[in-house]
Amino acid sequence: MAGGFSKDDALQEQIDATIDDAIEQIRTRNQHAQQPSATECDECGERIPEPRCAALPGVRLCVACQTQLDQRQQLAAHYNRRGSKDSQLR
Repeated sequence: MAGGFSKDDALQEQIDATIDDAIEQIRTRNQHAQQPSATECDECGERIPEPRCAALPGVRLCVACQTQLDQRQQLAAHYNRRGSKDSQLR
């Protein structure tokens, strides 16, 4: 079923793009987990505590910078790919 000016398979393309983004994020996390943890934050240069390095193999950011990154990613996850008026009203 076509919706407006979109192609018939536009919804499936959006779903596929969302899944591809999630898979890419997981692959990135797994690559970092296989590397040794950093002793200093890649963003701000603050020292990363040993317990954090031990708990999260491959950690690259301090708690503060990781929190900011998580918040930015959470906002991006709520991005409306469809852009339809109906989905924006929810």
